[in-house]
This record gives sequence, C-alpha cells and structure tokens, in this order.
Amino acid sequence: MGGMKIKTSVTFSDKLLAAIDRHAGKYANRSEFIETAVRAYIAALLRKQQNWRDLTIINRRAARLNREANDVLDCVTRRCRAGGAGAA
Repeated sequence: MGGMKIKTSVTFSDKLLAAIDRHAGKYANRSEFIETAVRAYIAALLRKQQNWRDLTIINRRAARLNREANDVLDCVTRRCRAGGAGAA
C-alpha cells in the first residue's frame, strides 16, 4: 500500500483533530499518524471480511461435518459396548 504520496485535504471536527494531536506524539506529524490509523483500519476491515468468508464456509459445511463426527462416535460406542477392538 506504499507508493507515491499525494497531497489532499480533509476536514475533521475540532474534537477529532484535538484527539489526533493528543495521540500523534510519537509520529513525525499528523499525516503520518492519520496514514497509520487508516492503514490499520483497512487491515481490520480486510480481516473482518476474511473472517466472514471463513465463517460462511464453516457454516455451509457444518451439517455434513457434524454427521460424520456423529457416525464416528456411534461406531466407537457400538464397538466399546460389544467389546470390540476399540474397547477400553
């Protein structure tokens, strides 16, 4: 996301600008602080989108995976009751 810098103008409320100034101390200037904050926010949005996609896939496959797990548990339980190879 690096590259050429382009000068732009944005408008902030006085309260937001005061908060930026309070927290921007370790940065070279307001622009560096705001650029860092925007990059972090965009990264968080991308993570949220990826998590949503992952959750959608998991939910779509959950019923089948749960059926498979139940089949395995049923099989193990029957062997243990019957004194089969899996008996403890």
